[in-house]
Amino acid sequence: MATSPRTPAARAPRRTVPPVPDGGTAAPSTPADQSETQRRVREGTGLLAAAAMRRLDADLSWYRALPAEDRSWVNLVAQAGITAFVTWYADPTQPPHGVGEIFATAPPELTRSISLQHTLQLVRVVVDVVETHSDRLAAPGAERELREAVLRYSREVAFSAAEVYARAAEVRGAWDARLEALVVDALVRGDADDALRSRVSALGWSGRGATLVVVGTTTAHMDEVRAADLRRATRRAADDALVGILGDRLVVFLGGEGDLRAAAMSLLPRFGPGPVVVGPTATGLAEATRSARAALAGLAAAAGWEQAPRPVHADDLLPERVLVGDAEARRALVERAYAPLAASQGSLLETLSAYLGGGRSLEAAARSLYVHPNTVRYRLRRVADVTGWDPLDARESYVLQTALAVGRLDGAAG
Repeated sequence: MATSPRTPAARAPRRTVPPVPDGGTAAPSTPADQSETQRRVREGTGLLAAAAMRRLDADLSWYRALPAEDRSWVNLVAQAGITAFVTWYADPTQPPHGVGEIFATAPPELTRSISLQHTLQLVRVVVDVVETHSDRLAAPGAERELREAVLRYSREVAFSAAEVYARAAEVRGAWDARLEALVVDALVRGDADDALRSRVSALGWSGRGATLVVVGTTTAHMDEVRAADLRRATRRAADDALVGILGDRLVVFLGGEGDLRAAAMSLLPRFGPGPVVVGPTATGLAEATRSARAALAGLAAAAGWEQAPRPVHADDLLPERVLVGDAEARRALVERAYAPLAASQGSLLETLSAYLGGGRSLEAAARSLYVHPNTVRYRLRRVADVTGWDPLDARESYVLQTALAVGRLDGAAG
């Protein structure tokens, strides 16, 4: 009598997976089992892709927050990963190849939208989806083999993702350095147009708060490593930072709402020997260009004042900047010192001229003016109130004397 198919005697014996040797991977039971698993995995590609999309949306909050276009690129990356695994699993004896092509389906800009950590979470979700469905996809007895293949391939994908992000970071860093050099050069030349504003924004410059320009010389052997370290230091010192290396000159733009002068002081050891000049505080790119030009002119003229502090403000070097032909410094001295004194009452300009011309002696000035020395002293205090420079201070009296000289020369030329 024939045996019914339902009886245990009619069932085919279930193959068992051989034990995994130390350090090895379980081989398929038979070529037929492997071929069957490959067929099932290939036919289940759509199932895996759909399940992966559902898991991404359910488990990853950053994925849900992405714009629709970026989500579509992430979906393509996940589907490409599943397809690449299916292709590789057809011949698992070969080392995984083509893993880098998984991320080639998406544009390089995607690395700006999702981080490496997010990418690894994406890989983990896809791997978990394949593992979850391994019992349905694998031939009977080949489940463990399929799971091990998934784990092996996921490791290669993780390494590939790290390589893609490292390469993108390297390219982006080199591009950012070139763009930063162009931006600093344009700011120094005064080309503060709309294109420059876009480039500054691309470098992460927020534009909040004030801007301070610091210039000096570079240290010896300013190679790419030291330049990168300098950029990191400037970004730690202030909210916004731009670094330009113009030959042997170092130009640093610091911005933000914090204490920018303290930030500049912290960067002094990063400059080479010699003077360090701080430009006037600026708001906006147009003023930052004027501040940069003033600071660079001060750097060129700083050698004329041997006792200058480090750092020194560009406005404290106005006389020396006049001597090297800085038209902006000449105009500043006339507008801030000579013109207010010439327009004031009380013979302030005449008294200052007599005091400076008489060897900075109160008595000599009083005799030439036929007034009491206390009157001269009072008028000189008025001069300090009007101009901001004290004639009784040796350095500031030199600034005022230069202002008188350029004011008279300009008046004579007019």
